[in-house]
Amino acid sequence: MLNITLNGDAISTDQSNVLALLESLELTQGRFAVEIDGNLVPKSRLADTPITQGMNIEVVQAVGGG
Repeated sequence: MLNITLNGDAISTDQSNVLALLESLELTQGRFAVEIDGNLVPKSRLADTPITQGMNIEVVQAVGGG
């Protein structure tokens, strides 16, 4: 298990890459952006981005409204 921070919360995960983690937490619905350790990561690279110990992931989801 790897200890990481996701949206400010400390969690443990056994997922191997960022996309798998986000899918397991149902965070890939609709429009979203991902920042890893202060850097924006394109969605096309999430499956190729391994999760590492101490990684800090922020996920922002767009919400429509009026």
